Amino acid sequence: MKLEHLLNSISTESKKVVAVAAAEDEEVILSVKQAYEKGIASFILVGNKEKIQFLLQRSKLEQNEELQIMEAKPENAALEAVKVVSSGQADIVMKGLIPTADLLKAVLHKENGLRTGKILSHVAAFEVPGYDRLLFVTDSGMNIAPNLQQKAQIIENAVQVARGIGVEMPKVAVLAAVESVNTAMQATLDASALTVMNKRGQISGCIVDGPLALDNAISVKAAEHKGISGEVAGHADVLVVPAIETGNALYKSLIYFANAKVGAVIAGARAPIVLTSRADTAESKLYSIALAVKSLEKNNNNQEEK
Repeated sequence: MKLEHLLNSISTESKKVVAVAAAEDEEVILSVKQAYEKGIASFILVGNKEKIQFLLQRSKLEQNEELQIMEAKPENAALEAVKVVSSGQADIVMKGLIPTADLLKAVLHKENGLRTGKILSHVAAFEVPGYDRLLFVTDSGMNIAPNLQQKAQIIENAVQVARGIGVEMPKVAVLAAVESVNTAMQATLDASALTVMNKRGQISGCIVDGPLALDNAISVKAAEHKGISGEVAGHADVLVVPAIETGNALYKSLIYFANAKVGAVIAGARAPIVLTSRADTAESKLYSIALAVKSLEKNNNNQEEK
């Protein structure tokens, strides 16, 4: 699946509502315009009303029932956007022109936040030229040095997102620098433990294998050359990095070296969080909205079937 296919697969009949915190940003409004015109979501734009109206007019958009504006002071924009979601008026919260820390503080607010008790983690879906499927990378933006239990939850969050867009049994590769367990390398010990936890049903809905190096996680040829077999080797859908430095470098390498397209969300809260960088393009923000909407749409359908 390509990200454009993901975008086009979203139902326009029952639109999800996205609350944008501090929406007075040109790239954010451009992504809102693209999503709105494609009919994949409605929006509540929270922030400086005058600036938002100006940007809408410049984008040739008009305020209406599906493009609402909610006035909020800069220091209150994040909490007001999160309140809109926690109260049920919206389904997804999106970061606008606001520091990430401010939005996450609002998400974790005791009374009006979106806490679940689970860890929050960053899940990015990459469309890499020459690769035959979307490749998920986690966690490149939230958890600095997760321990074993946190890594298990990071896998669960990524699996929920992947299954939400139609990957029925995600193959999860837990990355390390080598493919064998080395007691001097904690990443290999954690990877091995996570593999066992998956086999025993402690992590479900996916197939986990590790430790695997990046090459034999995504390349059948590399895996065969090193004599590594299994369902995941060479066929990984999800790459779980050992620490944020690895994830951050891998994320940016895919974009800047491989010209990959990306959509990303924060998973683990009661609602998806579209949390993109200020350097991300409007296209990436659009794909991130689509990823959040589609994963929510699919998971809601699954719950209804149950």
